[in-house]
Amino acid sequence: MRALKNSFLTLLISSTLFLTTTQVNAQGLPAEVITVKTQTLDKTISAVGNLRAKEAIMLRPEQSGRIDNILFTEGEQVKQGTPLFKLDSSIYLAELKEAQAKVQLSRTDYERAKSLLKKRVGSEQERDSTLAQLRVDQAQEALAQARLDKMTINAPFTGYAGLRLVSPGDYVNQGQDLVELTDISSLKLDFRVPEIYLSVLQPGRELEVQVDALPGQVIKGNVYAVAPTSDSNAHNIEIRATIPNKNGLLRPGLFAQVDLLVEQTTSVVIPEQAIIPQDGKFLVMTVSAENTVQMIPVTMGQRRPGVVQIIEGLNEGDVLITAGQIKLFPGMPITPIFVDGSQKKESDKQGN
Repeated sequence: MRALKNSFLTLLISSTLFLTTTQVNAQGLPAEVITVKTQTLDKTISAVGNLRAKEAIMLRPEQSGRIDNILFTEGEQVKQGTPLFKLDSSIYLAELKEAQAKVQLSRTDYERAKSLLKKRVGSEQERDSTLAQLRVDQAQEALAQARLDKMTINAPFTGYAGLRLVSPGDYVNQGQDLVELTDISSLKLDFRVPEIYLSVLQPGRELEVQVDALPGQVIKGNVYAVAPTSDSNAHNIEIRATIPNKNGLLRPGLFAQVDLLVEQTTSVVIPEQAIIPQDGKFLVMTVSAENTVQMIPVTMGQRRPGVVQIIEGLNEGDVLITAGQIKLFPGMPITPIFVDGSQKKESDKQGN
């Protein structure tokens, strides 16, 4: 009786193990999977460049003279047209008054000659002669006025005054350096890229800039000019971009790291660990509708840290195996475990 009972228990345990093994084989091994998605990828060209002021000039006098007054504070912003230096203008002021007196006399002579001609007393020659003299004297007056105006040196644009190189009372010669005026409301960025990228270089391209002076900050700008010629020695093309500088944190002369955006594409992007190299080709494992393993050849594109672009072979929505490929083979049943939470999202959608 006891032997019969033991045989029955052995048969029952064997049946249970058989059913469990059959169930496991039907479900397949668990495998980590994700749902393939598309992503926008930026193709960029990396380069180095230098920042330049939007406008920068060294102010110099057009005429020699002694500095009477300096009308600005070093390092401060000055508006366009603001007087910065006044030179001694007493001589030019006297010349202007002399020219004005001559104009007044010439005008009187002309008016008299014209009046006499109307009364048929004077001649046309005398009238024309006095008119010519009036115009000569007016030209001399304009010249004297221009010389006088040049004794005041104004800001040609709005910018920041640098450190002046002269003092009140200094005698300065024509063309002598006085002070640098710089407009840094925005900056220019000059950099070069290889000529092979000529077809994608055009004004309006976006770029990102980083400078050592502002670690961690990324500043965006735009290309506004491309040099019409290429450097025959280095085989590169010079590009100029504009960089906003509203807060005035950037300065001309800074070294800059540049990433120029030349193309944006929407492609399938997958984790690098999903790629299986084999005989010079690249494969991935996907999950079929019947939850079996499939081997798919793929063509790769750009590589980014931890991910790779797939140009051909995968479509958005495919289920991709990302781990445990060494234990799997084509046609093998598996139990997909969605590690990206995409299955839950799909279930939520269906429930709604």
